[in-house]
Formats: sequence, structure tokens, C-alpha cells
Amino acid sequence: MATGSADQELWERLRVGDHFALGELFDRYADDVRAFAFRRTASWATADDVVQATFLSTWRRFQRDPPGPLTGATARGWLLIVAGNECRALARTANRLRGLLDRLPYPAPYDDHAPDVARRLDDERRMSAIRRAVAELPRHERETLELVVWSGLTTAEAADALGVPVGTVKARLHRTRQRFPDLLTRVALNEELS
Repeated sequence: MATGSADQELWERLRVGDHFALGELFDRYADDVRAFAFRRTASWATADDVVQATFLSTWRRFQRDPPGPLTGATARGWLLIVAGNECRALARTANRLRGLLDRLPYPAPYDDHAPDVARRLDDERRMSAIRRAVAELPRHERETLELVVWSGLTTAEAADALGVPVGTVKARLHRTRQRFPDLLTRVALNEELS
């Protein structure tokens, strides 16, 4: 069967809502639409977008308000006209986006993050050393230290959270102070436990 009469048949099937006919037109003309769009846009990615938009727009047109009978020998010319419209629509969208971006204020200059990064790394190194030292404490003393010294709970709040008497929390803190001189320097201990 000649391409023209086959396109006439597909066109009529599309007019009555046969989506398989659109698939056959796609198989027949997608490469032509892609090449046309590439020549218009100089971008294969955009050309692929135009192919999708062309066939989607064609399907919508046939669903909404089917065109009359195919007047040309093939549907190729009609599809290329739709592809040209899609290329223009994409160009208008890109121009509007560029215009919007041109109207936006320039971003403020970035602050130098190096000092903050260095400080954070130093903090992490110090805390890792402290965590290694604290890991040598018995679990109950470590938990007490973490709640009272690092998290700022009162001895009563820590006792309530741990389910022990206040005197036990105070005894654990005292033992921790006794052990820390062997684990860290006295200065670090005083800073952390004060």
C-alpha cells in the first residue's frame, strides 16, 4: 500500500479516536519530526521534546476538534507544521524564562565558609577525643555525664530520667571528676565539667 493511502487511512482512524493510529503515525514520522526539530533548535534534547509535544498535541487536537480529511498526500507535512509550532512555543518559553532570570537581582556574594568549616572540623576532632575518653567510663557514669554536663539537666532532672536517687547522680559525677584527670588533661576536664 502506498504511503499516501496508508496515511489517509490512519488519519481517518485518528478522527474516530483510534490511538493505535497515532502510534503508527509516530513510528512512520517521528524520525522526520526529530530531524526537523533538530534543524530548528540545534539541540537533540530539545528535538526529542518537540517530538513528544508534536504527537501529544496531535492526539489532543484529534480528541478535542478533529481536523477535516487529510488533504495532502501524507500526514508528514501536517506533523511538521505542528512540530514548527512546538519549536516556536519552546523558544517563547525559553525567552520568557531568560527574561525572568534577567529581571531577578543578582545573588549576594557568598561569604567565605572556610573559617566555619575549619571550626566545625576542630570541634569534631576535639569531641572525638573527648568521646574516646568518655567511652572508658562505665555506662551509668557516662549517661550521667551526658545528661548533667552536656545536656544541662539538673541533678534532680537527671535522677528522675535515670530512675535513681539524686545522691546517686551526685556520686557518679564525683567519680567521673576523679577519673577524668587520667583520661583528659585537667584543663579540658575543667572546661567540660564546669
